[in-house]
Formats: sequence, structure tokens, C-alpha cells
Amino acid sequence: MGAVPYLALLSAIAALGLAAFFFNDVKAASPGNDRMVYLMNEIQAGARAFLKQEYTWVAGFVVVMAILIGAFISPWGSVSYVIGAVLSATAGYVGMNVATMANARTTEAAKDGPGLALPLAFRGGAVMGFSVAGLALAGLMIVYILFVIVLEIDDAFEVVTAFGLGASSIALFSRVGGGIYTKAADVGADLVGKVEAGIPEDDPRNPATIADNVGDNVGDVAGMGADLFESYAGSIIAPISLTAFTLGLLATQADDDFVISLLVFPMAVAFIGMIASIIGSFTVRGGASTDIRKLSAALHMGTNVAMGITVLGTLAVSFWLFGGDQYDNPVGLAISVIGGLVVGWAIGKVAEIWTSDHYAPVRRIANQAETGPATTILSGISSGMMSVAASVILIVVGVLLAYMGGQMTFPADAAFLNGIDGNQFGGIYGIAVAAIGMLATIGVVVSVDAYGPIADNAGGIAEMAELDPSVREVTDALDSLGNTTAAIAKGFAVGSAALTALALFKSFEVAISTAAVAEGKDIALSLDVGEVEVFVGLFLGAMLPFLFAALTIDAVGRAAQKMIEEVRRQFREIPGLREGQPGVHPDSARCVAISTQASLREMLIPGALAVVVPLVIGFVNINALGGFLAGALVTGFALAIFMANAGGAWDNAKKYIEAGNHGGKGSEPHKAAVVGDTVGDPFKDTSGPSMNILIKVMTIVSLVFASAFVGFA
Repeated sequence: MGAVPYLALLSAIAALGLAAFFFNDVKAASPGNDRMVYLMNEIQAGARAFLKQEYTWVAGFVVVMAILIGAFISPWGSVSYVIGAVLSATAGYVGMNVATMANARTTEAAKDGPGLALPLAFRGGAVMGFSVAGLALAGLMIVYILFVIVLEIDDAFEVVTAFGLGASSIALFSRVGGGIYTKAADVGADLVGKVEAGIPEDDPRNPATIADNVGDNVGDVAGMGADLFESYAGSIIAPISLTAFTLGLLATQADDDFVISLLVFPMAVAFIGMIASIIGSFTVRGGASTDIRKLSAALHMGTNVAMGITVLGTLAVSFWLFGGDQYDNPVGLAISVIGGLVVGWAIGKVAEIWTSDHYAPVRRIANQAETGPATTILSGISSGMMSVAASVILIVVGVLLAYMGGQMTFPADAAFLNGIDGNQFGGIYGIAVAAIGMLATIGVVVSVDAYGPIADNAGGIAEMAELDPSVREVTDALDSLGNTTAAIAKGFAVGSAALTALALFKSFEVAISTAAVAEGKDIALSLDVGEVEVFVGLFLGAMLPFLFAALTIDAVGRAAQKMIEEVRRQFREIPGLREGQPGVHPDSARCVAISTQASLREMLIPGALAVVVPLVIGFVNINALGGFLAGALVTGFALAIFMANAGGAWDNAKKYIEAGNHGGKGSEPHKAAVVGDTVGDPFKDTSGPSMNILIKVMTIVSLVFASAFVGFA
């Protein structure tokens, strides 16, 4: 059992080796003609410049948080926090670089059809996927091995938890900043170019086109990568911290076979999932058809294979670690993990049903576009809300299944739990490991997600390089599939966020009690809504996701307004630009600068809220903080699902019309659908994806600073 952390570390190194292999594979492909190479380099330069500035700004926040953690927790906690932040930023930067390298190569491959283009775009995304998975697992295992096994420091598990907070800090600002950037450019390009000027999407005459393509990479690749890095690390940390804080462990006490089994089981599942993802990634193959269903089947083959291997491996690991006489049923925790995996897949399927144009909701929105923008908006909102109901039911089923699975494992009066109710502990532990089940195959899940922005960029390059329309037909088919895969990955991320946050919340509750005993204070966390502090906290928590969403949507609106004014100015003041006269080019650099400056400025307040508000409430009243976290978890989850699926549905309704339905491009229904898509842009790519980070950041901040709250009380 003691070898599991080292096995997990080796699997992470293997994932990084695979990322290097795919990088070389993508690099060897032809990037196309000189015009395509020029566009690729422009997009890459813009993305690098943005990330450099963003990380410079965020570095200041990281330094402040590291000082606070060092002062209130321990200097080792600061080290762990910085490691998590640096690795998260590294994963995003690596993924962005290869995505901007793979876009033109995918366009070139699309000249020969989707059979070559799809696997190439997937392998470009796989560099991101396995960089995220490999760096997250490797970093976490190094921190665990160093502080728990080698140094055996007293506050080792608080230090391990700080790694997750570091990852969360980068994820929060990357998602918000990148999301504001990409949607400001996208909205400006769509409303002025497609609606007002009547020119095609990604037309080289549009000054915002380069900025739009840069945004796909800094938001949907770098931001998404940091997001899922944090989700994956958090899902592994949650059951480890739950075990450590519940059993009151010091690193030197973590040598009992029972304790070791509980601590290493999440790592063992991560190890199985990593190996399964590596195997699954080699099963993705393209074909000659541009039919979305066939492309989807080819792309999801890797995920399905990885899931199957993970199920079998989890059963074997559960028998190995929990097959002794002191456990009721070794299959119990396997059921929890597999249940999480299946529910994560099912939430992704719900996202696909509500965002793919092969199903009724998207076609209904396209049909509503016949009567204008208002009905298009109403139909998209109702579809998004309906998808919340389905996703919540699935999460409830997953929570109950995971809770029962954990209860099946431990007898209620187990002596080795030292008086702790085995059913209750096992149930919460089951919920915690269910989150790992959702993200066990993250290597291939992120690969499929990162494929989307690469395909989107490939279409933009095809248009700007004025290639044959048949190339754009292939890239449009790949891009449409990418919108659906993005919605599926967001479903996995927000589902795991709900389960992880619940487990971290339980760890927070136990950490408060443990710190109170150590301080000699009579303090215990209460969630009785009859107490005014809890009631007030509950309402504040329910409010914050709405405030956060409003701030980020408003930020996109303000940034987009500047972009729209700039694009209009260039069409008005540059002679021959709108007409496409030879030798007349837009000032794309100005649009890139507008998105960069606006997004960096606008990300600060929403990002700071997620950290500052729980700290302020925690130092004022611990019970209010408990209610606050509970309220934020529920409304944050619902808002994330609603916005992600509504935005995806509007986007694909527009693409469904552009494919020739309901009058096709340039028709009145198309203009209405573009308006719907514009409203949905910040929903699905800025505010919605940020929600799962928001609820976890607030919970993990509260957990890390739990002892400080008690000391101050």
C-alpha cells in the first residue's frame, strides 16, 4: 500500500511523456502555406502576450496569499501553495502553446478531410490534457511524499491542502480573465462583422478576428486547463483531507493499515484512471464523413475505453485495499467511484442533449429564431433551466449512491474508527471519492475538450487564408462537435465541484472542531437555519454566485463595447477595408490590446471576491461561514449548469441555421440566432465555467484557514 503514491507519481510522469510524444507528432505535421503560418504566429504571439501579462498580475495575488498562509498556517504551507499555483500556470501555458501550433496544422489536414484533421486536433488537445493531468498528479504526489512520508511534519495534511488552494487561485483568475478576453473579442467580431457589416465569421476584413482566435486559446485552452487542473487536484485532496482531519492525524500517525488504505485509495484510483486515459487516447481515429454523429463517436471512443478500464481497475483496487476482515464490503467504495464516473458521464450526456443540434432543444431554439431575437433568448433560457433539473437529479442520485457505497464499506461501530460513526464517515468518504470517479479519466476528457478551440481556430484560419470552401466545411463540422465536447467537459467539472466541495465542507467542519479542542474553546460548526447567523450566511452564500455572474457578464459587456466601437471605427475610417480591396488590412493589434487591457482590469474584483468574502465572514462568525458555503454551493452549481448549457445551445442553434436550415446565413432567423449566441457567449465561456471554481475556492480557503478562524474567535 505504501507504494501507491510512488505508482501514482510514475503514472503522472508517463502522462507527461505522452504529452511530449503528442507534441512532437503535432509539430511534425505541415502548417500550410505562408499565409496560414503568418496567421498561426499572430494568434500565438497574442496569446503569449496576454498570458505573460495575466500571470504577472496574478503573481502579486499569489505572493500575498503565500504570506498569509505562512503567517496563519505554516511556512511549508506557503511552499505547497506556490507549487500548486506554478504547476497550474505551467499546464495552461503549455497547452496554449501547442493549441496555437496545432490550429494551422489542423486546417492543412482538413484539406484531405476529417480523417486526418480530427486525430490531429485531438492530439493537439491531448498535449493539454496529459499536461494538466500529469502536472497535477505529479505535483500533488511530490508534496504528499515530501511532507507526509519523508519529513513527517505535524501539519502535513494542511500543507497538502494548500496545494489545492494554489491551483484554485490560478484557475479562478485564468477562467475569469481568459473568459472576459475571449468573449469581448467574440461579441465584437459577431455583432459588427456578421450582423452590421454582413461579412462571414472569421473574415480577414474583420479587425476583431485575430483577437477572437487568440481568445479561444487563452480562455478555452489555458483557462480551461487551469480549471480542470484545480478540479482534479481538489478531487484527490478532498478524501485525503477528510480522512486526516476526521481521524485527527499527524503525519507520524499515518502508518496504520486502515489509515493508509483510506489515504492512498484516491491516489490508486487516480493511477488507474491515468493509465486508462493513456490507453484510451490511442483509440481516437478519424473517418471520411463530416457527419457529427460519426465524428462524435470517433472522438469519444477514447473516453469510453478509458472509462471501461477505470471501472475494472477500481474494482480490483477496492478488493486489494478494503478486502480485510475489518471491512463490511470491499465493493462499497468501488460502487461510489464508479457511480461518480457514470454520473459524470450522464451529466455530460445531458449537456450533449441540450447543446447538440441533433436533439430537440437546439432545434427548438433555431425554430424560435423565425420570430426574432426575443423568442430566441426565451427559448435558450428555458432550455438551460430545464437542463439544471436533469443535472441536479443526477447529482442527487450520485450523492446517494456514493453515500450508500461508503456505508457498505465500514461497520457503524468499527473499533478502528475510535468512536466515530463508521456509517457517517464512510458515507461522506464515499461522496469524496465519487468526485475522483468523475475526473479519473481527466487526461482524455481534457484532450477532447481542448480539441474544440483548436478546431475553432482551424476554421478561422481557413476563412482568413481564403482557402477552398470545402476546407471550411470540414472545420465547421469539427467546430460544431467542439461546442458539444466543451459543454460535456464543463458538466464533468461542475459535477465534480459539487461533490468535492461537499467533502471539503465536511473536512472544514471537522477541522473547526479539532482546532477548537486544541485551543480549549467550546466551538462547533452549526448549520441550524433557525440560528440567525447561519440563516444570514445562507442568504449571503446564495447571493454571491449571482453577484459574481453579474460582475463577469458586465465585464464582458464593457470590454465588448470598446471592441465594437473600435471595429466600427476601422470599418469607417480605413478606406476599402469593408470592401476587401487588395492591400488593405485591419489593425488587428489594436483589438488584441483592447481585449487584453479590459480583461486584466475586469478580472480583479470578481476574483478577489472568492477569497476575501469567506475570509471576512470566517473571522467574524464561523457559523455564518458554514451557512454561506452551503448557500453558495447550491446556487453556484445550478447557475453553472444553466449558463453553460444555455450558452452552448444558442451557439449550436446559430450553427444549425448557418448549415442551411431556416433560411441559412444572412437570413432574419440567422441574425436572431447571432444575437442569442452573443448573449450566450459570456454564459458558457466566462460566468458559467467560473462557478465551479468559485464554490471550491471559497470552500478550500475556509478549510485552509479553519484553525485561524478558531484562534481569532
